[in-house]
Amino acid sequence: MYNKIKILGLTLALWATTAAAQSKVNDYLRIPGPIQLNNTSYNLVWTSHPNNNYYKQEYLTAGDNLEKFKSLVTVDFLQGNFQPRDLASQKVEELKKLKATNPMINYNVYEKNQEYILDFLISQASADGKGIAIIERNVYRYHAVGNNGVKGLLLFAASQRAYGAEVTAFLKKLSAEKSKLVDAVAAYKLPEVSIK
Repeated sequence: MYNKIKILGLTLALWATTAAAQSKVNDYLRIPGPIQLNNTSYNLVWTSHPNNNYYKQEYLTAGDNLEKFKSLVTVDFLQGNFQPRDLASQKVEELKKLKATNPMINYNVYEKNQEYILDFLISQASADGKGIAIIERNVYRYHAVGNNGVKGLLLFAASQRAYGAEVTAFLKKLSAEKSKLVDAVAAYKLPEVSIK
């Protein structure tokens, strides 16, 4: 189990997906699929290679869609000399800034063998500001890569969302099963990165 190095409670604030419909999906990282996580199968549905050293791949369960997903797995790879601790700390700083306008944001950071897991919950308020329109739980695992002549940082992430009337039930389930997703992400056998 990862050692808890920082706890600032349970968190809330939204992470919008950047994905759009894509006719051709390139498996840039050559990851054998589908990805099996937490007894669920995820298929590659969207990829991006916005610059020379950054690759992003998103995976969904059958019947789900990127615009309003319930469960998503993301694999990001940043090629170069990057350290897991530095990128995890950068994300924590982003969450601290969001907390200034969204007091519900909190997060947990775990560390083991120079890997870092960031567990956080974010939300988006409803249009009238009286409720929660979207709630999203994320578990990010930061891992240094140095294989096949490829060096960089791999981010393996699992996200779960609920919308509107589903939010209360989502939070109750999360409270009862809080460690389940963290344990699944921590135990997942990360793929070897091979860039296409």
